[in-house]
Amino acid sequence: MAQDIQSIVSKLNPPQQDAVYHIEGPLLVLAGAGTGKTRVITCRIAWMIDRGIAPDSILGMTFTNKAAREMKERLCGMIHHQHAEKVTLGTFHSFCARILRREIEVLGFTKSYTIADEADQNGIVKQAIVDLGMASLELDTERITAQIGSWKNKMIEPEDAVNLDFHPDDRVNAKIYSRYQQILKNQNMLDFDDMLIFVHKIWKEKPEILEKYRETYKYLLVDEYQDTNTIQFMLVKMLAGDKMNLCVVGDDDQSIYGWRGAELENILNFPQYFPGAKVIKLEQNYRSTNKILNAANSVIAGSSSRFGKSLWSSRGDGENIRIAGLSNSDEEAAYVVSTIERIVANNPEFNLSDFAVLYRSNHLSRSFEQAFRRRGIRPRLIGGQEFFKRKEVRDAVAYLRLIINPRDDQSLLRIIAVPPRGIGDKAIDTLKEMGKEKKLPLSEILGSEDYLSSLSAAGKKGATELSGALNKYIERFSEAGELMDKVESFLEEAGYLHGLQRLYKNREESEKRRDNVYEFINYTALYEKSKTSPPTLTEFIESYSLMDENDRTEDDDDNDMDRPSLSTVHASKGLEFPVVFLVGLEHGIFPNERAVLENNLDEERRLFYVAVTRAKDMLFITHSQERMRYGKGNLQRPSEFLALLPENLVERSEKAPRYSRQAAGYMSDDEVAEALRKMIDSI
Repeated sequence: MAQDIQSIVSKLNPPQQDAVYHIEGPLLVLAGAGTGKTRVITCRIAWMIDRGIAPDSILGMTFTNKAAREMKERLCGMIHHQHAEKVTLGTFHSFCARILRREIEVLGFTKSYTIADEADQNGIVKQAIVDLGMASLELDTERITAQIGSWKNKMIEPEDAVNLDFHPDDRVNAKIYSRYQQILKNQNMLDFDDMLIFVHKIWKEKPEILEKYRETYKYLLVDEYQDTNTIQFMLVKMLAGDKMNLCVVGDDDQSIYGWRGAELENILNFPQYFPGAKVIKLEQNYRSTNKILNAANSVIAGSSSRFGKSLWSSRGDGENIRIAGLSNSDEEAAYVVSTIERIVANNPEFNLSDFAVLYRSNHLSRSFEQAFRRRGIRPRLIGGQEFFKRKEVRDAVAYLRLIINPRDDQSLLRIIAVPPRGIGDKAIDTLKEMGKEKKLPLSEILGSEDYLSSLSAAGKKGATELSGALNKYIERFSEAGELMDKVESFLEEAGYLHGLQRLYKNREESEKRRDNVYEFINYTALYEKSKTSPPTLTEFIESYSLMDENDRTEDDDDNDMDRPSLSTVHASKGLEFPVVFLVGLEHGIFPNERAVLENNLDEERRLFYVAVTRAKDMLFITHSQERMRYGKGNLQRPSEFLALLPENLVERSEKAPRYSRQAAGYMSDDEVAEALRKMIDSI
């Protein structure tokens, strides 16, 4: 096997080989777009194992399940399957979930905790507002939930948030944050941010537990390191310890998630945080032509904080970048679709799936969707609605979460009237009041004589059947295995499967929803087959909860894959296409208005760089002189980013006629500024 691994590594370029060979001590691999970072990561792991390092001492952390799966698949192709399976590869959250299932009891939770999703979080915030007597304030629950998440990413605890000198609104939010955490603990629930924070807390308060994991995972690897936030950085630093056998791979030029809490300083200051770190730059791009790469290099060169690097390719110069100015958004969409049809007609080697339309914001997709459909083309929406986020599937999951964690009041409130079972709003309010008075989980109150006696005959029957099914299947699911049979029979006995016809009166709609639930049930069987030993329901629901947007979209089962893609630039990161149309390059759209008003364009510039480097062979950039904004037609001006492209690399075609500012229906500069202020105030 040694010769095989050596042969694989010998095909890498010199900087890639350096990254593979450097095993001991801290290593920062600056992997530019399209420079083969996944290949380097997997070769490095294979090389380590080939040199005698135990595979179960290697931990690789990613930001998506898809990235972890791809690494595992590539690794299995390089080394013996049994060795590859012993390497721990997964997201930060899946790694922390693994630890919490073993250690969380030291924080006063049980191992049967459930993970709150976005809907649960908003529901708990609403409950906290009511509990604190703030219902009359008409607070924005989604905004408060986002604020709580922001505090957690920065490792600000509820007691710290309350004492900080904030704006009055933030002081109110801090009180809600404190109550929110109490409710989560009462219900034996965590949100996604808690999973990381609680591991940090356990390691900090119980150094012997931290030492145990340091001894287990002696070699660490972090992918997309530029996307780490404060708590993720702290976890990596704690686990690396004094040995610092840590390899991080990332690209400061592709740091585009500051709005999610990512800290660019984590990668920029890596050599300071980990003294003695070796820095290796991967600059040979295997994706794009040199004209595209030279344009990207020019775009990013003016970024205020970055490591210097310059991408190049052996693929040749390629074609110039085409910039087209159109009259309005409909003409822009028509231009894109007709250009794609012309390229396909004149070049038999191109398929529709070779084309992508990228935009800064989702609202720009409408005109392109319509233009494609008018030509009989159904585009593929990247990052569209996930199968597992459909309401009927999430309802089914809520039933199962109650089996694992009967203290999960959010799940019970979600499904108690889904389908209708004679328990109306008044009866639900009574249930909540009794739970509050008795300080018991709502599932326990549900089957009590006190509560049943307060219900109508229909409500009593419905509550009794639901409570009985829950109690029966809590016992049945206590043993591992036979997941599909148990899940199907439980959802049937709990009244959900057959009740979908009462929930959705339209027969076609109810059948479609029921088919989706059965597809979810089938998935439980596939999950069980993928495991080497019979899994528990807890393991299955945890796997479901940790799914990310890359796991499965509604197009995954579609046989017609020859379709152009529509995507935001954010969702396109990590993807590549032979031909890319980057649309809506207008001031206030890309860069977006908030960045313009705050004079904070660096992340927008990096996002533009990401968009340009998605293209392999051809790049088209469009902008429109007229676009509907804030309900009115508005004259637009081209994005300032277009001026960053060297003239010798572009061809321009300006089709837009010149309009006067007095054109009827257009907003004045003052009106635009006022609309922007109102929009930002509402965020």
